[in-house]
Amino acid sequence: MKISTTHTGSDFDAIASLAATSVIYPDTILVLPNSINPNLKAFLSIHKDLFDFKSSRDIEIDKVTSLIVVDTSSWKRLEGLQSLKDKEDLNITIYDHHPMDDIEAGHVIREKTGAAITLLIQEIKRLKKIITPIQATLFLMGIYEDTGNLTFTSTTPLDVHMAAYLLDRRADLSILNTFLQHAYGKKQKDVLARMLLKTERLNIDDFTISISTIDIHGRVENLAIVVQMYREIVNVDAAFGIFKDTKTDKCMIIGRSGTEEINMGLIMRSLGGGGHPGAGSAQIKNCNSENLESMLLELIKGNHHSSVSLGDIMSYPVITVNENTPIEEVAMLLREKGCTGVPITDKDNNLVGIISRRDFKKIRKTAQMQSPVKAFMSRNPVSISYDKSAMEAARLMIRHDIGRIPIMRDNKIIGIITRSDTMLYFYDLLPD
Repeated sequence: MKISTTHTGSDFDAIASLAATSVIYPDTILVLPNSINPNLKAFLSIHKDLFDFKSSRDIEIDKVTSLIVVDTSSWKRLEGLQSLKDKEDLNITIYDHHPMDDIEAGHVIREKTGAAITLLIQEIKRLKKIITPIQATLFLMGIYEDTGNLTFTSTTPLDVHMAAYLLDRRADLSILNTFLQHAYGKKQKDVLARMLLKTERLNIDDFTISISTIDIHGRVENLAIVVQMYREIVNVDAAFGIFKDTKTDKCMIIGRSGTEEINMGLIMRSLGGGGHPGAGSAQIKNCNSENLESMLLELIKGNHHSSVSLGDIMSYPVITVNENTPIEEVAMLLREKGCTGVPITDKDNNLVGIISRRDFKKIRKTAQMQSPVKAFMSRNPVSISYDKSAMEAARLMIRHDIGRIPIMRDNKIIGIITRSDTMLYFYDLLPD
């Protein structure tokens, strides 16, 4: 069985690229994620009978021998198909315009274009495949949406040439204009108004930047177009919207750039998201919006922190406590060493937890001070490998709202890094 698929949260570029694989590889089963954007839902509600899309639930994983992935190269973005990662003798082909992620493929078609579909149309043209007007229309939607109607700085000559090729194949601009209309209603207007009220222009290395942090209540659609409008109104080189959902305590970061020197895709990948040079986004759980804003500024400055590993800056040796140590002794140790927390290990020195000052709030009775520390420690501790960067450690601290992270090598603690350590490092305050 040969299947092709794309990333969750699919847009027109993703679905167009997916549909194009059936032209290049006629025997391919198209697997569409359940999570798609609103414009795409509207299009499929009318046109779904024209495309034979399947769900990952319809696929017998054991029978898959070939996988084609479009508009992404990340396993975590493939809905319901991650188990294929461990499948032996799986032939993988990738069509993507993003930097390489963790899917290892035998055949990769990758080029820096404004839209992924551009690469597949180029192949369709080379093979002299025949496409229908509705296919041409869908493919053109993919190009137009990802390039802002050929106006984003990420647009390349190849995008324009392939758009012309599709118009020559009778792509219908009236249908395209109908489904690429961005929903902009009362909620979006309210968010934009609040962003403009909190506007602050910053100058970083001769570039103008605006970052606006807004609380939202529940899901608000089409925030990307709001950020694009915000950037155009305040007239800055790059703009960021940090949207904190008070219901879920999640932050959505959306960025738009009008200059190649500020690459949104790179910035958002540092935060666990992705995108293109002109547009990107990321989502962080349990975030501290103030810390996130500081991190964005550091990323914009293009500092060198990602190139230095934690093994170079960690503190060691590490003070650890056995899980059976009485909590009273742990309290005395923290007081003596001036620490706010310490890793907890078992008899084999494996990391099993972390105890910090906030955990001591669980103690209600004096007698509990003789209980073993494992009764009050935070289990499933967040840790990080020694070869990761300070920026990655800082992201984990923000995501999990923690102040220290044990550094691991071969499943053993070899060091520790605290929130203070990362800030000292980011601001070049560490001693020589």
